[in-house]
Amino acid sequence: MQRTGVSWVVYTMTHSAFMLGLTVFASQFPSFIFSLFGGIAADRYDRYKVLLLTQIASMIQAVLLAILTLTGHYRVWEIPALSVLLGIINAFDVPARQPLVHEMITDKEDLPNALALNSAMVNLARLVGPALSGIILVKFGAGICFTLNAVSFIAVIISLLLMKLPEHIPSPIISNIASELNEGFVYLKKTPTISITLLFLAFISLLVLPYNTLLPVFAKVIFKGDAATYGYINSFVGLGAICGSVFLASLKPGTDLKTVLLTNTIVLGVCLMLFSHLSYFPAAMLFATLSGFGMMNQTTICMTILQVNSDKKMRGRVMSYVTMAYFGMLPLGSLLIGAVSQQIGAPNAILCQGVMALCIAIVFISFLRKDKLKKKNIAQLAEDEEVVLEKV
Repeated sequence: MQRTGVSWVVYTMTHSAFMLGLTVFASQFPSFIFSLFGGIAADRYDRYKVLLLTQIASMIQAVLLAILTLTGHYRVWEIPALSVLLGIINAFDVPARQPLVHEMITDKEDLPNALALNSAMVNLARLVGPALSGIILVKFGAGICFTLNAVSFIAVIISLLLMKLPEHIPSPIISNIASELNEGFVYLKKTPTISITLLFLAFISLLVLPYNTLLPVFAKVIFKGDAATYGYINSFVGLGAICGSVFLASLKPGTDLKTVLLTNTIVLGVCLMLFSHLSYFPAAMLFATLSGFGMMNQTTICMTILQVNSDKKMRGRVMSYVTMAYFGMLPLGSLLIGAVSQQIGAPNAILCQGVMALCIAIVFISFLRKDKLKKKNIAQLAEDEEVVLEKV
């Protein structure tokens, strides 16, 4: 609700696609700057306590935003300024929150399904939140929208307090921050599955996923609508994301996630290209839904691959690099797509993003084939060794 409200308020005040990109940049780029420190904090300290602190800080930011808009005396730069604060909080929240899912389950084979179901809950909010936000913006204004968001954190914090998790066993801190950062970087270099997946996520976040930055333009200019229209578009994207979550949760153990990732990248690219130049709202919403399906699977599958393949002691730092790849590239992409759309228009800008998704999928095919070949060779060596042992 807050994200939808902030984007709509900024676009209504400025009518500038570039300012939309700048607002997203302000909310997410600080996560890129501070995420490595967030990863170290998640590895050093109790992730549950870190998460509790970040949610309290997020509530304070939401209260400040609500007070600012309720008073009615605010300037457009003040909203991105508060978004910067939220970006800093998220830099510590994400590296602590994502690995916590790993600690909540006892059977580690359930991890892919647990991550998918976690994403389903997030995307259920993405389905309901924007539509509710659009209706409230039209009926009651931005102040009430942001107030409801602030109040919702009470339920979040109570839920966290009611959770029962394994007791945290602190690990001895034997190195300084600089050496821990270097240790994380060296670990990435030694594990190509993790580093290439991060590179894929970075390119997708920079060149494709920021398409939703331009959705207020489509709502107001292409579809001749209002804040409710913008909320509905986001909700259709959320509906597709929920379908993607259910699809991932239903996958059987051992499914080749890289193939699923590649397929959904192609789906995302094709649907963005089709959505970009449709002015008939129902048809456009079909492809918005399918785009949400493809978009959701990008981040969730990447998170699953990274968590499954990372060591426990390095998981927080790996997630901090995920935050850099996602929250670092996404705001830069939003800034880029905002500037590009000022020159060639929002429809052509999203068309280009669909083309870029297909290009990234083509490049990623080589990694997929190499990984399959490597697994096949390892399996063949194991089989040959078993034959030799039987003969002996």
